[in-house]
Amino acid sequence: MSRRVVRQSKFRHVFGQAAKADQAYEDIRVSKVTWDSSFCAVNPKFLAIIVEAGGGGAFIVLPLAKTGRVDKNYPLVTGHTAPVLDIDWCPHNDNVIASASDDTTIMVWQIPDYTPMRNITEPIITLEGHSKRVGILSWHPTARNVLLSAGGDNVIIIWNVGTGEVLLSLDDMHPDIIHSVCWNSNGSLLATTCKDKTLRIIDPRKGQVVAERFAAHEGMRPMRAIFTRQGHIFTTGFTRMSQRELGLWDPNNFVEPVALQEMDTSNGVLLPFYDADSSIVYLCGKGDSSIRYFEITDEPPFVHYLNTFGSKEPQRGMGFMPKRGLDVSKCEIARFYKLHERKCEPIIMTVPRKVRGWAGLQGGRERSSHALQQNTLETLLEQIKALREQVQAQEQRITALENMLCELVDGTD
Repeated sequence: MSRRVVRQSKFRHVFGQAAKADQAYEDIRVSKVTWDSSFCAVNPKFLAIIVEAGGGGAFIVLPLAKTGRVDKNYPLVTGHTAPVLDIDWCPHNDNVIASASDDTTIMVWQIPDYTPMRNITEPIITLEGHSKRVGILSWHPTARNVLLSAGGDNVIIIWNVGTGEVLLSLDDMHPDIIHSVCWNSNGSLLATTCKDKTLRIIDPRKGQVVAERFAAHEGMRPMRAIFTRQGHIFTTGFTRMSQRELGLWDPNNFVEPVALQEMDTSNGVLLPFYDADSSIVYLCGKGDSSIRYFEITDEPPFVHYLNTFGSKEPQRGMGFMPKRGLDVSKCEIARFYKLHERKCEPIIMTVPRKVRGWAGLQGGRERSSHALQQNTLETLLEQIKALREQVQAQEQRITALENMLCELVDGTD
C-alpha cells in the first residue's frame, strides 16, 4: 500500500520574481483616488495606468518596450472632467481601451502604435447613461464591441460600442453600490457583489437573477467574485471580525461553501486575478506588499495554497497580462505589473525548467523520457511561436481593414 506524501500538481513549483530594474517604469504619478480598482490595465502592446491630473481625469499609455524613467511631459489620454476610476483594454483589439470616470461617462479610445506628440483628447465615442459615477468596466469576453459598465447609481449597462446604443440595462437588481462584476468564460452569465452583502448570478439575456447568496462573507467590507474554469465562484471578502477571507461556491447550491478560508487581519480589499489555463488565482491586496496564489482543484480542500511573492514596497494597483502576451519559451505562466508610489514593476511567474515538461512529477520516469519530452516541448514552443506570429499578422490586417472601412463610411456621410 502506498501513501502520497506531497499533493501532485503541475504548478506546485510556480515562483514569482521581480524583473530587473531597467525593465520597470519610474516617475509615474499614480492616481490617489480612493477607489478599489486595479488602476492599471495591460495587454501585449501597451501598459495603461490611471494617473493624477489637474482639471479632470487622465491615464497614461506606455508601449511595453518603453521602460525606464517616464518623462513628466509624456502625453496623456485626457477628456474626462473628473477622476478616472477604471480602465479596460478591449480583448479583440489591442489598440482600443475604455475608461470610466467620476463624471458619469464612459469613453472609448483608439491608441496609435506610435508615440503621440500631444495629449489624446478625442475619444472614439462617449457613452452616457449613468446618473452617478462609473467605477466598473468589463468588455464581453467573446462578442466584439460589447462593453459592460456599472455605476454608483446601482445600475449595470451593457453597451454596443459601435453604435453607442444601450443593449441592456439592469437597473432593478442591486439595492446598493455594486462592488464587482465578472463575466463567465463565454459571456452568458454575470457574477456580481454588492454592498448589501449579496452575491448574485445574473443571466443578462433573461434579465434576471438565477442564483444568489446573502452574506457569502459576513463582513461589511467590499467583496469580489470571479468565475472559475470548473464553473464555481471564487470570492474574497471579510469576516464579521474584519479578517480577510476567501471562499469557493457552487452556484447550483449556495447553501454551503465548497471551501472557506480565513487569511489575515489586513484591511486592504483582495483583488483576485484568475488564470483559467492553470486554474491558479492570484490575490493582490491594496496596500499589501505581497501576491499570494492558490490552485483551485476538484480535490479537498479545493483551494490549495501554492506560494507568496513578497516585496518591500506596498502595492497601489495591479495589471494582469493576457495569456497571449507571455513569453512561454521562458516557462512564464503569468505576469503582473505592480504599481508602487511612483513606479510600475513587472512581476514574472514561472515554472522551473527542471519541471516545465511536468515529467519531474513522475519520479524516476523523468530520467528515461527526458530527451523525448525536451524535443516535444521545443517542437510545441516553435509551433506556439508560429501561431502567435500568425495571429498578430491577422490582427494587424483586421485593424487595417477596419480603419479603411471607417474611412469609407466617413466619406459617404
